[in-house]
Amino acid sequence: MPLIKSISGIRGTIGGTTGENLTPVDIVKFTSAFVTLKAGNKSPSNFEGVSGEAGRGSLYQKPKFIIGRDARISGETINALVCATLQSMGVDVIDVGLSTTPTVEMAVTQHRADGGIIITASHNPMQWNALKLLNEKGEFISAAEGQKLLEIAEKEDFYYTSVENLGNYTKYDHAIEDHINEILKLDLVDVKAIQEANFSVVFDAVNSTGGIAIPLLLQKLGVKNYKALFGEPTGIFPHNPEPLPEHLHEISSVMKNEMSNKNNSQLASLSLPLTGLRFSILNSQFYDVGFVVDPDVDRLAIVMENGEMFGEEYTLVAIADYVLQHKKGNTVSNLSSSRALHDVSKKHGVTYSAAAVGEVNVVEKMKETNAIIGGEGNGGIILPELHYGRDALVGIALFLTFMAKTKQKCSEIKALYPQYVIIKNKMELTKDTNVQEILQKTALKYASCNPNTIDGVKIDFEEGWVHLRPSNTEPIIRIYAEAKNEAEAKKLLDKIK
Repeated sequence: MPLIKSISGIRGTIGGTTGENLTPVDIVKFTSAFVTLKAGNKSPSNFEGVSGEAGRGSLYQKPKFIIGRDARISGETINALVCATLQSMGVDVIDVGLSTTPTVEMAVTQHRADGGIIITASHNPMQWNALKLLNEKGEFISAAEGQKLLEIAEKEDFYYTSVENLGNYTKYDHAIEDHINEILKLDLVDVKAIQEANFSVVFDAVNSTGGIAIPLLLQKLGVKNYKALFGEPTGIFPHNPEPLPEHLHEISSVMKNEMSNKNNSQLASLSLPLTGLRFSILNSQFYDVGFVVDPDVDRLAIVMENGEMFGEEYTLVAIADYVLQHKKGNTVSNLSSSRALHDVSKKHGVTYSAAAVGEVNVVEKMKETNAIIGGEGNGGIILPELHYGRDALVGIALFLTFMAKTKQKCSEIKALYPQYVIIKNKMELTKDTNVQEILQKTALKYASCNPNTIDGVKIDFEEGWVHLRPSNTEPIIRIYAEAKNEAEAKKLLDKIK
């Protein structure tokens, strides 16, 4: 399969041929191109490894990059290639090892680095991996920078430093703890309330780095009763790693079984005397909430106490509601996210804005509108007070605080919000199809609905919305529709098709 080159990084399957898969040659090439790109923002005296001219004097200061990875089997090999390439270009490397995407993003600013590379293919299966590229703010590079990077890579005009100016390598093992400590400092995170609530939590870390980060977070939040499903960071994913309802049968079953045990225990307590038998029945575990993250821990799905899905679209909705109860400010999500965030924002008297799909686009819109909370309907939470990146760990801390302060069950919180249903479909096209013409005609047909055309075409109807987006990698148009029930959503989708 061809390499996917986008604002989300350089992504591909391991093995195969150069240029079509993520091979060692491609890893070295795009790492070299990234350093060269970053050198364009520096004076030659600061980037000797690229210019080949300066840096031989005592005042030379090497650039510094943060490197981290999820637990994929290919991660260690790719990490070695990336670090060696950076050092060969005169870059000092701080390797934070097994980590999370938001942790690496924060580490860039905490260590005052010039950039960062996260080795993760996010929610893709284990045969995939990728290079996610960060600027000096710990944020993903822009679309314009990404385009320039591709041009640099195509030319392969790289310069590698002389032996006396090779970069240094340092291992740093406390990045996740540093990240969590910053979460604990937030006014919106109430450790005392969480501790007093005495929650029981179960989480699915899909055998990646969530198995390292989530237990440490829960311990520091005062959660004593928790259970890990797939918590060993082996990189062997036990199920599809994208945290969608259809992939989360194991955690749902665990929670439903324990709920059933609890109900049986309550019935038994009505009829049995106070004996050891009754005690053993009542001693079964019951979970207040379940959390599921993807391999790099930037997306969060929530499972209710009854084992039913909270809905990945509602992760952002609920956390935004909690944040807006304590602070007033604007909100942002992408065009394909639920209308429920707009409704919650309206309830709090703040302005909601929609961005093009993609974390970079959401962040840009958040900065433009001074939003205090934002993200994507795939379970991505962005809290600028902490950093401009999707962060499942801060999502867990905020949601537990919300539950603790309101003393509401997970299902009771879900019932607070308008219940919408999103369905997703696509239309196959021929290679000769003029996709832009289709989109333009669709926008014209529904001009009275003031369609949004910043990313495909989104049409807002009174009963719901439809969003059409062309794929960057396939000859298809993706069509998403949302309404108050599945039948209404399907009706809208079919209407547009």
